[in-house]
Amino acid sequence: MTNQDIQEGKTLGIVAYLTFIGLIISIFQNTNKKNPFIAFHCRQMLGLILMLIFSNVTEKYVNSWLGTACWCITFAFWIYGLINASKGETKLTPYLGKLFQDWFANIGK
Repeated sequence: MTNQDIQEGKTLGIVAYLTFIGLIISIFQNTNKKNPFIAFHCRQMLGLILMLIFSNVTEKYVNSWLGTACWCITFAFWIYGLINASKGETKLTPYLGKLFQDWFANIGK
C-alpha cells in the first residue's frame, strides 16, 4: 500500500466507520478504485458490525451484563479503528482483526 493510496482513501476509510450506511457508501465508492486502504477499513468495520450484532443478541437472550461488556469492547474497537483511519494507518482490530481480513477478503478485490 502506497502513501498515495492512503491519502486518496483516507476520507472513505473514515466514512466506513460512520454507521452501516457509511460502510455501504465506502464499499460502493471503492468498487472502481480498488484502493487497498479503503478495503482494509471496510473489512474491519464489517467485522465490528458483526461484533455489535453478537453483543445485542447476547444482551437480549443470554445475559444483559455480558452483552453490555461485549458492546463496550466493540465500541472501544470502533474508536480504535476510526482513529487509525484518520491517522492513515492500517492497524488490525485487536484479537479479531486478522479474522475480519480473512473472512471478508473478497471486499475490495
